[in-house]
Amino acid sequence: MASSKDKKRKREQDETARPKKKVAAPTSTEAAHPKTIKVASVNLESSCPPVIATHPGLSLPISVEFQAYTKPEPPKPKHKRSKNVAPSSPALLLQSSQGKLDYTAKEEGPRGRESHLKHYVGVFDPTSGKLRVVEARKLAVRGVVRSQKPKDEDLQSQAAKKNMLELRTDLGQAFGTKKAKKALAAVTENAIIDHEKKTNTLGASSQAMMTAIGEITETMASKEDLQAASDAAKPIPPGNFDAREIQDVYTPQGLIGIELLNAIPIKDWQDAVKKGANTMLQSAYIASRLNAIGEGPDPITRLKALRYLEFLIKFSKIIKGRTPKIPPPDKFRQLLQPAPEPVIQNIRRKFSSNQLIDKFHRDLLYTYCCALAAMLSNFEFETSSIRYDLGLDEKQFAQYFREIGGKAKKVAGAQKGTQVQMASLSLPLEFPKVRYQRQKQR
Repeated sequence: MASSKDKKRKREQDETARPKKKVAAPTSTEAAHPKTIKVASVNLESSCPPVIATHPGLSLPISVEFQAYTKPEPPKPKHKRSKNVAPSSPALLLQSSQGKLDYTAKEEGPRGRESHLKHYVGVFDPTSGKLRVVEARKLAVRGVVRSQKPKDEDLQSQAAKKNMLELRTDLGQAFGTKKAKKALAAVTENAIIDHEKKTNTLGASSQAMMTAIGEITETMASKEDLQAASDAAKPIPPGNFDAREIQDVYTPQGLIGIELLNAIPIKDWQDAVKKGANTMLQSAYIASRLNAIGEGPDPITRLKALRYLEFLIKFSKIIKGRTPKIPPPDKFRQLLQPAPEPVIQNIRRKFSSNQLIDKFHRDLLYTYCCALAAMLSNFEFETSSIRYDLGLDEKQFAQYFREIGGKAKKVAGAQKGTQVQMASLSLPLEFPKVRYQRQKQR
């Protein structure tokens, strides 16, 4: 039996090779078109470049038309410019309104995530095989809901409806207590209509309010009236503050009174001054001024004023306690010896109230002593002796002396390295001003 190899037919070696795949024959159109594409022109920048727009999250209708706006970039400083850097192009903005949305398309910015990329659009002409390339701008479209004005009917319906505050007001007027109704009436009185703020003329409610305020403030005291009332209520001695000479401001007749001056005894002092004898006195200031006043002009009146000042210095010894009181009549007469009874009663009534010596009367006593000391020392003196008699330090005496319109200051003393306090009274008098404190804002 013959083998399978003998039955196989062998391929002839000289037979020409044939391709396994069939090759398509070129058509007439392909033979006419060239196989290579040539770039004819590249436009890098134009006034109206094409736009590649993305609209994430939006579904733009085909009929949307955009209005283009450009804004030139601000010039950069000269020292930061480079020759290799091309000038920046103006910013491009597209805007459109359609339906209930406002569309805005703009670039992501110079520092956006695609700022390093440039986009191009190519237009290919199949007949000539040329490609035209144009630089394009990539913009992102955003949509915002347009704010719409309500219709007139809606406004009228809203105005007709009462809000919650008006409903509560009506409820309070109908069923509220007297206190609640009074509060609601006050709110209605003080209400200011909004349109009155926009106009220069006041409304009826504002005019009524201004009229009421004017009637109330018409009788109010001015700043000058308050100052005058404050000066009248201050614990200061009476004086002629309109005088043109300083000796006419505080006088013995004005401070003490003519009848009371006639009742003050000074016979023992006059005899001592004539004899030149030393008089035993408890007051240092009285001892320092006795001879000078007794030998000076108008000695009788001035010695009586000095004696009255001595009575006041003796009276000041009983006001050092916490609750100073006028002592019993016998002890009070013994304290003010040799004061006559009219002088004793005058001091008791003038510098106490219901046998008690309060702060007002204590301050009045010290200012009386300051005025008498200034008058008896020719309106300028050293204060150590009178301060010692009254038990006051320099700060306290200076404060009381300023209350009568004078000044107190420290000057160099007779001994080297020492200072003394000098008090002077001159025109114009300078009184402490009333201080007005502003109310704290709540």
